[in-house]
Amino acid sequence: MINNKKVVVVLPAYNAAQTLERTYNEIPFDIVDDVVLTDDKSSDNTVEVGKKLGIKHIMVHENNKGYGGNQKTCYNKALEIGADIVIMLHPDYQYTPKLIQSMAYLIANDVYPVVLGSRILGKGALKGGMPWYKYVANRILTLTQNILLNQKLSEYHTGYRSFSKEVLNAINYNSISDDFVFDNQMLGQIFYKGFEIAEITCPTKYFEEASSINFKRSSIYGLGCLKVSVQYRLAKWGIIKPAYLVD
Repeated sequence: MINNKKVVVVLPAYNAAQTLERTYNEIPFDIVDDVVLTDDKSSDNTVEVGKKLGIKHIMVHENNKGYGGNQKTCYNKALEIGADIVIMLHPDYQYTPKLIQSMAYLIANDVYPVVLGSRILGKGALKGGMPWYKYVANRILTLTQNILLNQKLSEYHTGYRSFSKEVLNAINYNSISDDFVFDNQMLGQIFYKGFEIAEITCPTKYFEEASSINFKRSSIYGLGCLKVSVQYRLAKWGIIKPAYLVD
């Protein structure tokens, strides 16, 4: 807890049995009050590992709901148990839990309502082994999105995010995609509501057990992000109101 604000870490998991314990053991429980693990119908023993670690709040999907659907369950449960600050951390150990304090304090002290851990600030992505094609695609896509959204984020595609409960309650994240484009639609909702977003430099690790999507899925995701950004710009111009921005 920070400034009497409850801090909850949510772990959207899919086949994370090999990395969950390493991730969990680095969570700073001096400030983190609760952990929520949501298993999106894994084919491994992710749930069993979570129970062994003593995670109290474990949600299990009977059917695979997708990356976005997994996050929805995480956020809903976090708010249900009284979270004031929610930090979404991938349990694949690609992002270090050691940044949780930095992200949480920015929100707890009312500096920013949303904080992202950026792989692109500094040299974290390439140093950590991000493939060159993904890095180049990330930079081009981010530049295009910044122009369309009139923002200055270093990236829109990180899986390390923290939110105040006020932000989660103000947007309608349950209405958007269950797939990977969920992340971008959620950021679009946040900007559309007028919230500011901070970023901190985040080292990252690419290794065999870390989750990743293939080139085809990456391409589909990239086109989806462009669509989200174009729709956002048209909405700001008053031309259309895309479904993901409807309250």
